[in-house]
Amino acid sequence: MSRRRRSVMSENLKVELAKDLGFYDTVQQEGWGGIKAKDAGNMVKRAIELAERAASREP
Repeated sequence: MSRRRRSVMSENLKVELAKDLGFYDTVQQEGWGGIKAKDAGNMVKRAIELAERAASREP
């Protein structure tokens, strides 16, 4: 029995982060499974930074 994980990040956010971090060409050619673990980690790190900044701006 296989379970499909639900993504926490939207596809749009992942694409924007991949473009900003410079590996979107790999995603286009090979899909998300083709990126390096380091790139995936950097993408998560950047998403956390953005979320923390957004949370600090809220009243």
